[in-house]
Amino acid sequence: MTKHIFVTGGVVSSLGKGLTASSLGRLLKQRGLRVTMQKLDPYLNVDPGTMNPFEHGEVYVTDDGGETDLDLGHYERFIDESLTQASNATTGSIYSSVIAAERRGDYLGKTVQVIPHITDEIKARISALGGEDVDVVITEVGGTVGDIEILPFLEAIRQFRLDVGRGNVCYIHVTLVPFIGPAGEQKTKPTQHSVTELRSRGIQPDMIVCRSDRPISEGLRSKISNLCDVPLDGIINAPDASSLYEIPLTMHEEGLDAYACRMLKLGDIEPDLKQWRALADRVDRTWKPLTIGIVGKYVSLPDAYLSVAESLRHAAFEHEVDLRIEWIMSDNVTGLLVEDKLGQLDGIVLPGGFGERGVQGKIEAARYARLANVPCLGLCLGMQAMTIEYARNVLDMTGANSSEFDTQDSTTPYPVIDLMESQRGVTDKGGTMRLGAYVAILDEGSQVQGMYGETVISERHRHRYEFNPKYRGRFEESKLRLCGNSPDGQLVEFVELEGHPFWIGTQAHPELKSRPDRPHPLFNGLISVALERAESAHPERYLRADTNRVSVQSERV
Repeated sequence: MTKHIFVTGGVVSSLGKGLTASSLGRLLKQRGLRVTMQKLDPYLNVDPGTMNPFEHGEVYVTDDGGETDLDLGHYERFIDESLTQASNATTGSIYSSVIAAERRGDYLGKTVQVIPHITDEIKARISALGGEDVDVVITEVGGTVGDIEILPFLEAIRQFRLDVGRGNVCYIHVTLVPFIGPAGEQKTKPTQHSVTELRSRGIQPDMIVCRSDRPISEGLRSKISNLCDVPLDGIINAPDASSLYEIPLTMHEEGLDAYACRMLKLGDIEPDLKQWRALADRVDRTWKPLTIGIVGKYVSLPDAYLSVAESLRHAAFEHEVDLRIEWIMSDNVTGLLVEDKLGQLDGIVLPGGFGERGVQGKIEAARYARLANVPCLGLCLGMQAMTIEYARNVLDMTGANSSEFDTQDSTTPYPVIDLMESQRGVTDKGGTMRLGAYVAILDEGSQVQGMYGETVISERHRHRYEFNPKYRGRFEESKLRLCGNSPDGQLVEFVELEGHPFWIGTQAHPELKSRPDRPHPLFNGLISVALERAESAHPERYLRADTNRVSVQSERV
């Protein structure tokens, strides 16, 4: 029977429930168990697809087109499994399903209530991920214990243990043990209050993960154990780490996976962590300095480009690069700022986004990268900005633009980026996008094909506007090669500039498929070319002998 682990959080948000759940998932997978994961989000949106990135961070897209919470990115990167839209359930989607069922008469005229109808729907979403091919389902409950929005989820997971049997469920609670500077000591009271709140909802945690900025003492561990009624072995300390990818190793040393396996009777096979230790070792060995600029409109909240940043880091680990990410607001990339900011970069990434704000800055950055031979990777809107820039400045299409940015006062004479015919007139924003995995055919011998090592590839998409096929002929006569297309040849998926070391754009979001121990080919290629260029321009930076290499702490999280 499938076992279930529920991860809740208390005291404050952003403690690392998602990373705790992801780390445990990786450890269990390395024990030979089949693991899948899920996020329950308490907000009323049906999904995060229409939410402002400044509020929610990036929208993570699954192969089947689900627009989900960014924690699913952590899940996929850590357990190296492709999840589906079933792995993210929101209050909005749950209530929508229950109300639709009521309208159909499924409840036979009964009064529809939070208990049992909402809680039953939540439990059905959890159960749906189990089955004969899954040993463990790890479910993270979003929000913080004490929030009013989280109550139906806590009630549902409380009932769930009764439904499936006590031996098939494990509750893990993540709390904060803060250090109070003036007192010079760590305090357990926030953890005590958080556990008391959780217990008031009928859930006694089996394990407590104590987040802290430094290791906690055995005395504090014993105190938490006694006051929260959790065995000492179930008190897990998770102090701050210099890298995300050290967390599973720390959790293993603390006994997180061993205790969960004992509770759920999953066996005592030691996890094979050789591959993960090798990854952590590569992270520690990074020493070659390299600066990559991310030119975007949401850079004041780096979580808006979380997968892009992690994909760059994955490739940096591979090349022993000590990566510095320069976050550049695309609204400001004009005039002298181009020379001041972009001139200091070894490479540029133009990430995705929606709306007109900041687009001119991306176009200017693409132009600078093209003329200065700076390696540049455009993603989704980034590729569209590169296309617009090339049309305006090389193909003499003055005023070329995307029809996304047309206004009543200004309509472009050259809409090189436009809506697909099938999307015209559709008013539901969630229904106008190309979402999920799509196959692309790469030109044999193209730079992109060389990076992938194959001609038929699949990438995930999330966008409304496409390269306008009306202008395909103009571009095919130029040096901007339309080197990747949909199987029917109608949609342009990749472009690359002949004669440039790396000026490549893709309509897709390849960052969603990068893994820490298997960097995505495009990001790997970008870092490789940028490093080669930097070594040629500044050889003195890269003369450090192997025996003298030291770990340089960059802005890795």
